[in-house]
Amino acid sequence: MPQENSHPYPPRRRRRRRRRINPTAIIFWLVVVLLILGIIALAVSCSGPSEEPAPSTEPTGIIQQTKPDPTTEPTTEPTVPTTEPPVTQTGSATISATGDMLMHLPCIRPGAQGDGTYDFTGYFPYLQPYIESADYAVANLETTLAGLDGGYEYHGFPNFNCPDGIVPSLKEVGFDMLLTANNHTYDTLSLGFFRTQQVIEEHGLDHIGTKTSLDVPDYLIKEIDGIQIGMICYTYETNADPYGVSLNGGADLKENEKDLINTFMKDDVASFTRDLAQDIADMEADGAEAIVLYIHWGEEYQLEQNSQQEAMAQAACDLGVDVIVGGHPHVIQPIDLLTSQTDPEHKTVCLYSTGNALSNQKLGNISYVHTAHTEDGILFSFSFAKYSDGTVRVEEVEALPLWINFYTGTTPYDILPLDQDVTDWSTTLVLDEWTLTKAEASFDRTMAIIGDGLQEVQTYLDSLPPIA
Repeated sequence: MPQENSHPYPPRRRRRRRRRINPTAIIFWLVVVLLILGIIALAVSCSGPSEEPAPSTEPTGIIQQTKPDPTTEPTTEPTVPTTEPPVTQTGSATISATGDMLMHLPCIRPGAQGDGTYDFTGYFPYLQPYIESADYAVANLETTLAGLDGGYEYHGFPNFNCPDGIVPSLKEVGFDMLLTANNHTYDTLSLGFFRTQQVIEEHGLDHIGTKTSLDVPDYLIKEIDGIQIGMICYTYETNADPYGVSLNGGADLKENEKDLINTFMKDDVASFTRDLAQDIADMEADGAEAIVLYIHWGEEYQLEQNSQQEAMAQAACDLGVDVIVGGHPHVIQPIDLLTSQTDPEHKTVCLYSTGNALSNQKLGNISYVHTAHTEDGILFSFSFAKYSDGTVRVEEVEALPLWINFYTGTTPYDILPLDQDVTDWSTTLVLDEWTLTKAEASFDRTMAIIGDGLQEVQTYLDSLPPIA
């Protein structure tokens, strides 16, 4: 029987009432969304690329500057590359050097003026213009100046003592420096050794080879047109006894005077090389840009250099010497162009002997000399050039043959320049036909000795590539 309050069917569920969607609201909200999306898109397009920057590794709070991308093209005009200024020549220096002023007594007497003074300028009127044309002119003073108060008379060979007047006379005609290291430097011992230097300095001339104090350098650095030229002079020494040093086999130098003259021992090239190397190092430390070596060496009256001269010249070349000017043989010896064995790019111009400039060694005055080569000399000229890049080099070399004429002119001696550019020697040098023939013979003798070497040097210098 059915229970009370029961129904024969289960009750129906109450049906949920559905809400009706308003179409107007939907349209409203779609418009709002579209406006928002449009605003966002506009903001993104104005803010730059849409790519996200790489996360910063810089600490928070530090602004990192963006480095330019090297792969991007520059936005500015390209920089015009700078060019080096052209190399130009900044200086030029011509040095002229001549041979021995060998003051024999017959060379001294004509200079007497009657009042106790001496003037020797009368020997040089023809040579003077050539001396004055050089920037710096050099001669070898092969005598001493001991004066008359120390017990010495004016004298020639073997112990030379000349009046002081030779120094102002040489200055008057244009010489700037005298070489004082030679085998006659000590002919009048300490008196002449020191007084010679004093007289030279009092007349305002330079000198090298000897000095009066150890505080004075062994060399001279001369600035000529902005070029620092280092110059040094050596002479040979001999041993008069096992303990002494002599310049010509005579009196020994005093112990405190040995280091006041630049000397080398014959047949000791190694010792000479060491000494010269030190002198060159000192000159370069003092600013020398070129090196000239004047040297008293070789054998008297020999027309060719000996093996020792060649070895010493090569050693000097290897050390960087630019020019070598030799003397002592009283005759001219060849010119040579040497190549360094340590730096094949370096060359040295070497004149082994300049011969005499003034002497009484006329043909017939020396019993064992049978040619007139002792009457011949050279005015040897060489020019350095300096450039703005610091280069200094020899660029010109000339050799003017000289002849000592013993017979004409205002004095018994005229030093005659045998200049090839002068077409009429007889008129210019006031020579008669017989004297002209002797002058021409002198020229031929000289060129036979130096001609080939001079041509080699000039050809080499002409081939140098231009710098400026």
